[in-house]
Amino acid sequence: MKTLIIVSHPEIDESGSQQYLKEALPNSSDITFHHLESTYPEGKIDIEQEQQLLQQHDRIIFQFPLYWYASPPMLKHWQDEVLTENFAYGFGGNKLKDKELGLVLVIGMPEKEYQVSGNEGYTLSALTTPYQAMAKKTQMNFLKPFLIFQFHYMEESEKMRMLIAYQQYLMIENFDTLRAKESWFLQQIDDMDEKFLPDGSQFILDQIKELIEDNRMELDEIQMYLEQAGGSL
Repeated sequence: MKTLIIVSHPEIDESGSQQYLKEALPNSSDITFHHLESTYPEGKIDIEQEQQLLQQHDRIIFQFPLYWYASPPMLKHWQDEVLTENFAYGFGGNKLKDKELGLVLVIGMPEKEYQVSGNEGYTLSALTTPYQAMAKKTQMNFLKPFLIFQFHYMEESEKMRMLIAYQQYLMIENFDTLRAKESWFLQQIDDMDEKFLPDGSQFILDQIKELIEDNRMELDEIQMYLEQAGGSL
């Protein structure tokens, strides 16, 4: 699976959250980081190039800070220019069909404010309705958004957990399932080069891997019961 991260931020070099996410990107040819404001400083978008990029990837991510309940203007401009009739919708406009659309939103307010009883008065699900509608019109599958609340107030341990979840959001099919996350962790362990690990680390990693695999056997048994009840992990 190939993932295209379309980032919109007018001052990305000054953004601690965006720089952190950029540094966290896995070194993989399957992930493309594409910052719109840097690519098109004058705002003149190469429509053909952008449409080719979309067709070359399976999961499309819009990543941006939430400004007044919407994206920065460059992303809206990109949508207006690139998602044309006969390409994204309309007669013959099926080039995005069955691709995935995800959102990575950096939000300055606490999560609790985004509910009917909160100060904002609306949920993030309601505020992202335009993107859900866009996905439907272009025959894409809309993913559950990845939400980052108050990045600058996070402890380092919280940032690390967020970083792992972010990488999973970018890389894993069915990223919201426990089984997919387990497989991802096992792959990360297998990909580590022993030459660069501190003494004793490989033993610890082997123990972690064994623990995950043992737990998976238990999960397989639980899965059998869940399937009988109509659920799944």
